Amino acid sequence: MPENNSKNDRTYCGYVTIIGRPNVGKSTLLNNLIGQKISITSRKPQTTRWHTIGVNTDEKYQIIYIDTPGVQDSPVNAINRHMNKEAINAIAGIDLLIYMVEALKWTAPDEHVLKLIQNQAVPIILVVNKIDKVKDKEPILPYLKELSEKMNFKEIIPLCALSRNSLRPLEQCIKDLLPEGPFQYPHDQVTDKSQRFFAAEFIREKLIKRLGDELPYSLTVTIDSFVEKEKITHIDAIIWVATRGQKAIVIGQQGEGLKAVGSQARRDMERMFDCKVFLRTWVKVKDKWMDNELAMKQLGFDS
Repeated sequence: MPENNSKNDRTYCGYVTIIGRPNVGKSTLLNNLIGQKISITSRKPQTTRWHTIGVNTDEKYQIIYIDTPGVQDSPVNAINRHMNKEAINAIAGIDLLIYMVEALKWTAPDEHVLKLIQNQAVPIILVVNKIDKVKDKEPILPYLKELSEKMNFKEIIPLCALSRNSLRPLEQCIKDLLPEGPFQYPHDQVTDKSQRFFAAEFIREKLIKRLGDELPYSLTVTIDSFVEKEKITHIDAIIWVATRGQKAIVIGQQGEGLKAVGSQARRDMERMFDCKVFLRTWVKVKDKWMDNELAMKQLGFDS
């Protein structure tokens, strides 16, 4: 008798963590692999603070990506230690690891991440990002050869995380390495995070982009109220800063800074939530919260 589970009926599913130093392009890669904005991005390092799951499903394959904060070799305060812990926890119990570096830029933090992952028992794909920014291509091949000698990578794939077409070789490589198994998420689910999480993150992203040169790491956002009604979602958010001076910077002259951030974040929320959003924001001070474990737990950093 023929087997019930034919080749055509088989499905493949696995967890794939993306890891690397800060600002190497991990969140951009995740967003473009998923085809949807799951992780906030900016040009500032340490934008990502929590590991975030993004799910890409087709008929046969479900790839469960895990975006992580950039790993730091010398975390200086409690929030940096939190981000390192988030990244390191995300490489446990996975099926595949994407280690991300930048073209022609090998740094001490890259070396630190390499040491963290070198004893992993799962296949490791080395992704060399920002290949499009290299004008002189001649040093690329020697650089890739040098990287290949650092450890036994399953594949080395140069790409541009911003380009969807550039990601196809990586996607195929991942599919080839996925274990056979049932899907872990419904076909239409793309992330494990809630709308409340995204509301806070969208506000924080706009703040970083607007104020990144002044206080990108001293800001965090919590959602005080999230009420879904028939035609509109009402959201009350609190922006937390570390000093009174920072509060004035966030609010801006005659409240213009806070108003602009709220308007930009609301548009992102309406696109993702597919509804009208009424957003109210307040700015409050929690003294030096970034290096206070108790304060961080109160602000939602207890992972």
